[in-house]
Amino acid sequence: MPESRYGRAHTALPVQVPDPATSDRLRRLAALLADIVPGARIIRVSQREPGRTWPSPHARAYDAQGSLVALNRARGLTAARWVMRTHPEANWSEAYDLDLATGALRPAAEAYAIADGRR
Repeated sequence: MPESRYGRAHTALPVQVPDPATSDRLRRLAALLADIVPGARIIRVSQREPGRTWPSPHARAYDAQGSLVALNRARGLTAARWVMRTHPEANWSEAYDLDLATGALRPAAEAYAIADGRR
């Protein structure tokens, strides 16, 4: 398997068939977060807050055009914690995007690849 430039081998993620109860829970989370952050389409969640050297749940919100939506610290921290608790299987050393329209969580690196046309 070829290695990435960071020395880690790329691995394919297994295809998972969502459980109806789980997908309902994810849609409810997305709806709650959309109420907390009006105008947001995507919430990017990570374990690294810019400017801090220790792990801390952090979230940023973006609208449908990709512009940053203002979040105060309390809302950002609450959103990040909710997403992290709903998706404990994710590797939180990387950033993830939660689509508030579908409730789907995907690595933020995929969003960069799509924006560059590499998908």
